[in-house]
Amino acid sequence: MTPATRAALWMLGSIGAFSAMAVAGRQVSGVHDSFEIMTVRSAVGIPLVLLLATLTGQADQIRPQRLGGHLLRNLMHFTGQNLWFWALTLIPLAQLFAIEFTSPIWVLLLSPLLLGEKLTASRIIAAGLGFIGILIVARPDLGHLNYGVMAAAGAAICFAATSIATKRLTQGQSIITIMFWLTTMQFCFGLMATFYDGVVHWPTMATLPWLILIGICGVIAHYSLTSALSLAPASYVMPIDFLRLPLIAIVAALIYAEPIDPFVLGGGALIFFGIWINIRAEIAARPIKSPS
Repeated sequence: MTPATRAALWMLGSIGAFSAMAVAGRQVSGVHDSFEIMTVRSAVGIPLVLLLATLTGQADQIRPQRLGGHLLRNLMHFTGQNLWFWALTLIPLAQLFAIEFTSPIWVLLLSPLLLGEKLTASRIIAAGLGFIGILIVARPDLGHLNYGVMAAAGAAICFAATSIATKRLTQGQSIITIMFWLTTMQFCFGLMATFYDGVVHWPTMATLPWLILIGICGVIAHYSLTSALSLAPASYVMPIDFLRLPLIAIVAALIYAEPIDPFVLGGGALIFFGIWINIRAEIAARPIKSPS
């Protein structure tokens, strides 16, 4: 199995986990704010990461190195994730994901400048088709922007920066180390933000299972995403994430009765086509070498 194929499989795990986290986040959004959700998510994630490190014999890899890079990455991600959870309460899931998917486009365009990756014709086509597909699905009305749309757009920018920072960290830092500092630092950020306004909504018997699911899915999603980024260029890995859009549209229709219209299906098909072109081109341009 080639590194490109393994990266694609890791991304499928990330897609499933992120989608489940969106549903769980919607379930608790009426009780908990985004800071509280992020705090519990990280509190669940820390022991899971430590358990994974122990079971895989990688606990000795967790060291206080490149903390500046970890701090910058996790500040960007913490900001983006809180904006994402906030937008989750304001706009439909499909619209949120469509706007979020401008993030891979930013990665495609910025990775040559910040990571030294080559901007190939297939990546330009994938970015262009993906952007057109997003416009078809979301059909943004620039004359009537709301807080949900702006929060989703801000989250997309933060996630793009996070992806690039993650790719940099994978050049010398193990996945377990990245995950440990992700959960630990974001637990501290979330705890400070939770108590800042003096109002705390503690988990209830109804919300605790969903919060735990968010924590578990968060670890799975980021471990899968980081694994994929360690195997292949960011400009190859991130467009695969577009698959979340048709998936979440179906989930939202089944659970929340959010309608699926022909624009969602047409835009999703166009996004699929762009991803397929890029994947075929990347696999044909072998070898993509695993890091030593």
